[in-house]
Amino acid sequence: MATSLGFPFTQVTSAQRRTLLAAALGWMLDAFDAMLYALVLAHVMRDLGMTKGTAGLLNSLTLLASGIGGVAFGFIADRLGRKRALMLSILTYSVCSFASGLATSVLMLAIFRFILGLGMGGEWNTGATLVAETWPTELRAKAISIVQSSWAIGYALAALATGIVLHYADWRMAFFVGILPALVVLWIRRSVPESEMWRERHRPDVARQIGSTTGGPETGFAGLFKPPYLKPTLALLFVNFFGMFAWWGLFTWIPPYLSLPAEQGGRGFGIMGTTTLLVVLNLVGMFPGYASFGWVADYLGRRKSFLLYTFMAAVTVPIYAMATAPWAVMMLGAVLAFFGTGFFSGSGIIGSEIFPTGVRARALGLTYNGARTMSSIAPFVIGRVGQAKGLSWAFYLCGASFLLACFVATQLPETKGKPLE
Repeated sequence: MATSLGFPFTQVTSAQRRTLLAAALGWMLDAFDAMLYALVLAHVMRDLGMTKGTAGLLNSLTLLASGIGGVAFGFIADRLGRKRALMLSILTYSVCSFASGLATSVLMLAIFRFILGLGMGGEWNTGATLVAETWPTELRAKAISIVQSSWAIGYALAALATGIVLHYADWRMAFFVGILPALVVLWIRRSVPESEMWRERHRPDVARQIGSTTGGPETGFAGLFKPPYLKPTLALLFVNFFGMFAWWGLFTWIPPYLSLPAEQGGRGFGIMGTTTLLVVLNLVGMFPGYASFGWVADYLGRRKSFLLYTFMAAVTVPIYAMATAPWAVMMLGAVLAFFGTGFFSGSGIIGSEIFPTGVRARALGLTYNGARTMSSIAPFVIGRVGQAKGLSWAFYLCGASFLLACFVATQLPETKGKPLE
């Protein structure tokens, strides 16, 4: 049956599987390119003479751009197609990752990371929308969770690649490796179909019929801020904002936190020790956290799953910040990554079920990547607080932000089993 607990690959068509693979690869390689910065941050800070505050500000610029890119690519996806927008977003972040390795000043690096953020933001909502519109209702949550879980694989691959590259070369070579995702665009162009739901809506006769109507929430971006979508739009936006403030505050600074000497507020694990811890954190924590959310959401419902994951993340953060033994840092880091990243799978699930086809991509772009823009202050704030009081103390702010996400999640609607409109 379609509702079995196993992975749903055998229950769908070849075209649907290719769609899922395209979105997952795009998100996985998005993570690969985006997280390279955090993984080489300690080395970049040294070579370019950056303080923790400046280093955090550059990542904040990337997050700011991701919000702009999410909304912009959402419009592109709604107007020109999900597939075209997905390919363009992957090209954007791949080329700019390579360019980051050419930077000879903080300003150059800031410009390249900003443009990379535009593509980074655009990939998520276009890929999630494509999967949501091509997979059946009863499998949608699991499919989107599988896509979201690929972020952890990309992060782990970036950690492995960076650990190897830094052993033989410098941080610039790590950024050069970031051009590889551009090759995926060739396969997407040849093998991945466009969303039939989007094609149907853009048939000339259907488009004329839609264009002849007036009013209603699908007539433009402003419709997201009118009933019946105003409350769920704001609720999902702020759940994502508080969750992302915590996530980016933590995971921008966890790599340098692990590698910096204890006298600089770190844990002093070195390059290979940090690489090992990050791979475990991603494959044992993040990946199952992301992937499990779809199954949990089908069992408990969307809203209760948000509450469970964000509350557990809030509880785990302060315990993690106090840990010093390597085994405790590894174990608690995996638990934190499981709950603190897993709930993001719910954003694409519930968002695709709240909003109709005409505005779905831009709505997901607003509520997810708009939240990334709002949370862009997190790396800077955590960096400044870490500079003044130590990173362990700064992480407590991230725990408080997860708790706020939990409170806001009580206002989300329950959309379990809802067919797409």
